Amino acid sequence: MPQSSYPWLEHYPQGVPTTIELDPDATLTQQLDAACKRYPDRIALVFMGVECRYQQLDEQAERVAAWLQSQGLRQGDRVAVMMPNTIANVCIMLGVLRAGMVLVNLNPQYTASELTTQLKDSQPAVLFLLENFAHVLSKVESSLRPKHIVLSRVGEVMGLKGAVINFVVKHIQKRVPAYQLPDVTWYSTLQKQAQHLTFKAPTIQADDIALLQYTGGTTGVPKAACLTQRNLLANIEQIRAYAQPVLGDLANPAKTMLCALPLYHIFALTVCGFLSLAHGMRVVLIIDPRDLSSILKAWRHSPPTIVPAVNTLFNALTREADFAKLPFESLKFGLGGGAAVQQSVAERWQQLTGTPLLEGYGLSETSPVVSVNPIDATEYAADIGFPLPSTLVRVIDEAGQDVPIGEQGELVVKGPQVMHEYWRQPERTQEAFTADGFFKTGDIAQLSPQGRIKLVDRKKDMVIVSGFNVYPNEVEAVLAQHPQVKEAAVIGVPDERTGEAVKAIVVPVDHALTEDSLKQWCREHLTGYKRPHVYEFRESLPKNNIGKVLRRVLRDEEKGDHSEPPS
Repeated sequence: MPQSSYPWLEHYPQGVPTTIELDPDATLTQQLDAACKRYPDRIALVFMGVECRYQQLDEQAERVAAWLQSQGLRQGDRVAVMMPNTIANVCIMLGVLRAGMVLVNLNPQYTASELTTQLKDSQPAVLFLLENFAHVLSKVESSLRPKHIVLSRVGEVMGLKGAVINFVVKHIQKRVPAYQLPDVTWYSTLQKQAQHLTFKAPTIQADDIALLQYTGGTTGVPKAACLTQRNLLANIEQIRAYAQPVLGDLANPAKTMLCALPLYHIFALTVCGFLSLAHGMRVVLIIDPRDLSSILKAWRHSPPTIVPAVNTLFNALTREADFAKLPFESLKFGLGGGAAVQQSVAERWQQLTGTPLLEGYGLSETSPVVSVNPIDATEYAADIGFPLPSTLVRVIDEAGQDVPIGEQGELVVKGPQVMHEYWRQPERTQEAFTADGFFKTGDIAQLSPQGRIKLVDRKKDMVIVSGFNVYPNEVEAVLAQHPQVKEAAVIGVPDERTGEAVKAIVVPVDHALTEDSLKQWCREHLTGYKRPHVYEFRESLPKNNIGKVLRRVLRDEEKGDHSEPPS
């Protein structure tokens, strides 16, 4: 398409380049390793008041890399990490990448069945796991567990305070359920063993896969986006270039990133993790974003420059009585992603902090950021801003043709941050791209004359709970396995706390079925955010003439529109 088809190029804020230039041989790992060497005495991580400097991060990561090599793993092998935000988690991730291996991000809240599915698919040789979740792995069939299992504790790399934290977590708070796992290695043991090992740096190429990031599809079947070294490096450089007019040089003076989002989520991993650490920033880690008091405490200890989060968290923070008392002098902006930022929340944030709450948009397949509102914005905008430098977007109709400016269609994206493929799923990869190489997001959008993107609707049936995607087919499949469920349909309903909540409409086999039994069933088979928050029993579900359940009719009924369903 001609450049005139991309109107945002003429409307970028002053100082934002239209493209980024990357050395063809540059890699994400190169940048992360270089930052560790360049800023050895700088604070890299702050966790529960304990500081970890870049030199310490560098040493820990190098030992992880050396240990992986000593276990016979080769460049390109998969290494899974199933951990919340801790210092050890960051050390492990950098070590995996330094060894030229593929990081497989797993949600530590997975049930045994969800974990089994992803272990079968990715087949990692090693799994790093917080001990608190070891009981989940113990329920996975032994033949499906990785050959090497490394257990970590919350207080790793934290000295005496860490030992106290570990004791309290296990023996006072009782947060480590009983488990049985033979032949595990402890992270602390790994670090001691690796002191005597020699790390052999591999030759890492820009097109090597760095990360398998799992995402659902419209069918609800998990698939992993293969994100390369270049994809991830490109995205952090795109974000840096876009933010430069307001933030200046990220490294000098060093900025502080508040990381309350979990690093297994691509938004946090790229923005709070890779972007920050590649530019010598300080990352303040929050292990549980639901614990608002810990966020407030961390904020007072290390006032942030940038706060990325989902609307749910911004909403909760700005309603907290002590939030207004925090220091905001160093804060430049809040960055909302994962779900739509509500106007009332953005306005309350700006009133309290004196800084804007900017909305961005992205997907796992795009590393993730596609677009962001201008960083110099001073008020709420009901859109997702401009595409990042070197990012092209189009809005197309069902035939794949561009729709006129202002009209609705599917948003498609092309850029150096867009994945090449889904892991071992060539048919799904082919379906995901247009003939000319644009990734089909499945989201309905429209472009303004200036090139700003407005999302009109999401993937038809997807529910977003606190920024996490929930796919109805997956939840319905779990409900349908209940012996007393005849049929079930799942939709999203508004929720003040989480933005949306999952609602299940269930047709029971008989009147013996209770809501409590369904809740217990879902607790055993689904991660918390996927579980229905609301249940409704019915005698039948609306269907079309071929028997397909019409979720749209259920959504319309929820809104009060009781028009006849289409045939």
